[in-house]
Amino acid sequence: MTERFSAREAIALTGDEFRELPVPMREFKPDGPLSWQGYDDSRRRALARTGEDESVVCGTAVIGPTRVVLIAFEFGFLGGSLGERTGDRVEAAYTHARAHRLPVVSLVATGGSRMQEGMLALTQLQRVARQSALAREAGLPQIAVLRDPTTGGGWATLGAGADVTLALPGAQVGFAGSRVRPPDADPAAYTAEAQVAAGAVDAVVREEDLRETLTLWLTLLTTPATETGGEAESEPEAEGEVEAVPPPNALGAPGLPATGWDAVRRARSPERPRAAAYLDAYFSRRAAISGDRCGGSDGGMLCGFGSGPAGRTVAYAAQCGTATRPAGYRTAARLIRLAGRLGFPVLTLVDTPGAANDAQAERQGAGSAIADLFAAVATARTPVTTLVIGEGGSGGALALAAPGNTWATPDSYFSVIAPELAAAILKRPANEVRDTADQLRIRPQDLVELGVIRGIVEHAGR
Repeated sequence: MTERFSAREAIALTGDEFRELPVPMREFKPDGPLSWQGYDDSRRRALARTGEDESVVCGTAVIGPTRVVLIAFEFGFLGGSLGERTGDRVEAAYTHARAHRLPVVSLVATGGSRMQEGMLALTQLQRVARQSALAREAGLPQIAVLRDPTTGGGWATLGAGADVTLALPGAQVGFAGSRVRPPDADPAAYTAEAQVAAGAVDAVVREEDLRETLTLWLTLLTTPATETGGEAESEPEAEGEVEAVPPPNALGAPGLPATGWDAVRRARSPERPRAAAYLDAYFSRRAAISGDRCGGSDGGMLCGFGSGPAGRTVAYAAQCGTATRPAGYRTAARLIRLAGRLGFPVLTLVDTPGAANDAQAERQGAGSAIADLFAAVATARTPVTTLVIGEGGSGGALALAAPGNTWATPDSYFSVIAPELAAAILKRPANEVRDTADQLRIRPQDLVELGVIRGIVEHAGR
């Protein structure tokens, strides 16, 4: 179990210049709305123990260069449970965030809704969810830090509903608290680490790294998207519109492939630079999101935000040369929609032999995941720029490609199907695979001539 910080200690761990927001006043009749015997005494004891008069402390603070609204739960006050007064404070905090255009950082530690207030407590989750939705509509970033424990409605609203969800090591995280789970439930499934593996949390962050991590995320997510430098690939139609980003330079070998099979060979070469090399060259710093929020993650799809040309923030989704799994497509779709809400352009790097096609991928909904990514790219609210850096294998690669703004490196190919599979379908012998590659016209220069891509990017050394 991770160390349990008080609300004030968690605030001090993450930010400076904390200023508590005015507290909305709600009068209760004795022992609360349900006249729960002993409720007033429990509250008085919680006040004496923690120094807080409610389970949440809300205010503004500065994290790195960014002023934020902080919502910090006090687990020592009735288990950090949500009641009507908790809902009042959270709603007031979000209202302040929208009025002043501030991102929201939630430091969550809660056991769920407060039993002593019954259904009135449970309905606070609807209030909190609505405030989070209004912040999304307003384009305000929301980051959650899951402390120990984060369970029940607090996890299902402020925690899982954030744009970026971080967790402290060993924190108990799950919808079911420890006292309401099945007796044979595996406790390891209810941890921050398990939630990362399940695609529900982006990263586990050590306490000593939390402030630096939040500073990076907040800096990236609040950098104006209209800040530009150098030449953009397309001009904005109106003031304030987000511009497309230029594709990275090619990092591999210069010169174009002579034949279709040569293009395949170069794209499959273990010597060719992969996505991580392009991201490192393009971004001065970056932070990753992880997981599809549907129970899965795919290490072969790198997604996140980085500081790109002239310091402007760019979202990225990059295939790493492996067969992309359903979770990878869903994570990329999540990234593109988040970038659209926050107003950042998107860079995608295509490099996959194709979508994973094993039985597990089918059970995980490969078709619907690919369809979701196609839809996310097609309806993107900000420009998407694509660079094919290796294999472009069929629809599993095309789903990540921007229509009308896709480029390629000399070390790449894009094909309706792999040449070997095309030859097999056509019942051609193995010695005709190379001729089939030529017939498919999959070289970068072929793709330019066919109008499939905009152009071939120059080599970095030129």
